[in-house]
Amino acid sequence: MKAVVALLTLLTLHCGHSFAAKPNILFIAVDDLRPQLGCYGVTQVKSPHMDRLASQGMVFNRSYCMVPTCGASRASLMTSIRPSPRRFVTHLASAEKETPGIITLNTHLKQNGYYTISNGKVFHHPEDNAIGWSEPPWRPGSSTAPKKGGKKKAESKNKDEDGKKRGRPFAVSELADDEHADGQVALKTIADLRRLKDKGQPFFLAAGFFKPHLPFICPEKYWNLYPPETIKVPANDHPPKDAPAEAIHNSGELRAYSGVPKTGPLPGELARNLIRGYHACVSFVDAQVGRVLDELDRLDLAKNTIVILWGDHGWNLGEHTLWCKHCCFETSMRAPLIVRVPGLKGGLKTDALTEFIDIYPTLCELAGVPVPSHVQGRSFVPLLKNPSLPWKEQAIGRFGNGDTIRTDQFRFSEYTDKQRGPIARMLYDHRVDPGENVNISERPANAKIAASLTERLRAGKGKDNDLSKPARTQP
Repeated sequence: MKAVVALLTLLTLHCGHSFAAKPNILFIAVDDLRPQLGCYGVTQVKSPHMDRLASQGMVFNRSYCMVPTCGASRASLMTSIRPSPRRFVTHLASAEKETPGIITLNTHLKQNGYYTISNGKVFHHPEDNAIGWSEPPWRPGSSTAPKKGGKKKAESKNKDEDGKKRGRPFAVSELADDEHADGQVALKTIADLRRLKDKGQPFFLAAGFFKPHLPFICPEKYWNLYPPETIKVPANDHPPKDAPAEAIHNSGELRAYSGVPKTGPLPGELARNLIRGYHACVSFVDAQVGRVLDELDRLDLAKNTIVILWGDHGWNLGEHTLWCKHCCFETSMRAPLIVRVPGLKGGLKTDALTEFIDIYPTLCELAGVPVPSHVQGRSFVPLLKNPSLPWKEQAIGRFGNGDTIRTDQFRFSEYTDKQRGPIARMLYDHRVDPGENVNISERPANAKIAASLTERLRAGKGKDNDLSKPARTQP
């Protein structure tokens, strides 16, 4: 009997040592966050806490989502599977339903010894892949509603393109930070850090913040960071020259809010208020992220915790007449990605092309767990050590009937009709036209470039039947 007890004790100690050797992971998702932060060179936006994280880690200057809408982007990221015409299409996409049998990132880490927690919006649907969490996924409830007294109601949960009746698209809130959903996500995440510290098991703690998703509602102090006279509409608030009609949408997500014209350009004052509200909500979320990072430091957990912060896709603030996401332009496809790894040099930036499907295998490598065979992304751990390495030659994504490829120099998009095949395309040269304001796809001088990018896009984009094939890699 004593021998059995001694053996069990030895196994327990060994397991404890094994757990301790694995890094924790703090996984921060921010809804609708475009790379309009101080660390991305946008000094007008006040984001000191995300900037601090960037100064300690690596900023990915050219990181791209796979599909610019919430549910589909998150499902693709959490499975490391590309979207296709029938997979991960809308904001309602579900990893569990659309890729049955595929092991999601959280499930894989849980199966490899991690204690996994989901706070706020991680998957679009809280119940999506719930078996992959060690505790039921948590979101703020009705307690975020204000007490009686005429105060503006704070958003308690994310209302995406769900057809529900909506109020104004922006408002100054009289509530305190902690009475908003994102303040509660921060509080819950802080409380989890405190109890996970002594659990003796590595954790994967996901904190999904809802803002700056519409409606732009946050406390007044964040609005005050952006005086009205400093807000300007983008210079390219017009469709690109020679762009096909398929490239431009009516910004339906925004049009569903009261006070917004159903069609046509937005009045200047409304546009400026929306931009101001977006920036205010970014600063509000930044403050919540800062509280979580401060607690990580206070608990002395930062030294063994990987922190990864990402926005699920970009967002348009009037560029090309567009608002929200839902298009194949750089403003929708490009999204922030910041990674801090203990022991690796911080304050670095890389211009390497990276895709959100790369996050899954990267975290597997950093955590020392095997990469599942279904994974279609590529670990960017080498970039974390050397940001100047030769890397991917392309990033491919899609939305609706459009597929798009980003190379070092170009963005090329092709639109397809189910019956007629390819019907329109766009080509932008980022060396001379970073704002994507002149479509040059049909110019004779660019015929070879367009043909080459068409071939690369069709070969590399996600296929409806590609899950039975080995994972693809890129040079």
